[in-house]
Amino acid sequence: MGEADQPDNYMGPVINEGALRSILNYIDVGKKEGRLIAGGSAAGSGGYFVQPTVIADVDSKARIFQEEIFGPVLAVTKARDFDHAIELANNSEYGLTGAVFTNNREKIRKAREQFFVGNLYINRKCTGAMVGAHPFGGFNMSGTDSKAGGPDYLLQFLQAKAIGEKVS
Repeated sequence: MGEADQPDNYMGPVINEGALRSILNYIDVGKKEGRLIAGGSAAGSGGYFVQPTVIADVDSKARIFQEEIFGPVLAVTKARDFDHAIELANNSEYGLTGAVFTNNREKIRKAREQFFVGNLYINRKCTGAMVGAHPFGGFNMSGTDSKAGGPDYLLQFLQAKAIGEKVS
């Protein structure tokens, strides 16, 4: 963990003090909603560093399951099976990104059709859209469903207009 401009650092700081406070607040909430198994506090002396945090045994109705945290916090919830995992993942008003790890082609097909996120990653990490390589944007309350870098994104800068004129 350290400055983001140093290539050997895996985890950089969050953007500012407000983000730091927000993430630490979510961690405090998460400690009440689940079982802290890693991290759980600010890191270092100075700067806006947060320890990567994992909270297990989180109910799917819990705040840290339902809201976007935008920090190094992972809420872990057990699913009965693959279909239940997709159901849990879709049971939120947010849907920026999601990931599925499987070699089962049927599960990949099902994820493509039924996992409602703006960016679905198969067998890779669920962050890190490749700039200039693929569009990026969320689903539901995580965005407009339009993908920055995609052809439909240009429509965000236009205003549709219907004009009617009666001519005699």
